[in-house]
Amino acid sequence: MTRRPWARRISVTAVSVTALTALAAPAEAAEATSSATAKVDYATWQKDCQTVMDQALPYLKDRIAAARPGEKQAVVLDIDNTTLETDFGFSFPQPANKPVLNVAQYAQAHGVSLFFVTARPGIVEEPTEWNLRHDGYQVSGLYVRGFLDLFKDVAAYKTAQRVDIENKGYTIIANIGNSATDLSGGHAEKTFKLPDYDGQLS
Repeated sequence: MTRRPWARRISVTAVSVTALTALAAPAEAAEATSSATAKVDYATWQKDCQTVMDQALPYLKDRIAAARPGEKQAVVLDIDNTTLETDFGFSFPQPANKPVLNVAQYAQAHGVSLFFVTARPGIVEEPTEWNLRHDGYQVSGLYVRGFLDLFKDVAAYKTAQRVDIENKGYTIIANIGNSATDLSGGHAEKTFKLPDYDGQLS
């Protein structure tokens, strides 16, 4: 994918983080978002994310090294409070979740394609992709919900996107997210669950 010329024109006034978060999350998660930062300590969240990524990185190193001839490896990632710090701070671009970014950058530096599957609606596709690239993620594909997808079960929608990635010839060696809906349904060799503190984080 190539950068789009509109990326240089995005500003805080053009796209608010609040608007992105409200559109991105399923209804039940959106209700928790406004109070999430009050309940979840940022330092604790980062420590807990690092603990999970400390398990993911050795696995990825071994799995990447064991790639079969001609195998196209991919990692699938959720966005809100997985790759980006959606519920912490109020800025655009949203900062990367550093423990996840570090693992993603190792993978992409070793030829693994990164695909992002999110419940965010298509209306915020372009600023979302720009944000990810700005933070250092190489975006091989970004899946956002079309209009009809908004009426589908989120877990089923995300599973279908992983199937699509597989149909393009990729082996999904890892799937990383902070919600059960990010990880259920299979179509990934291994999953890594980041904390959402019983739904407090979107």
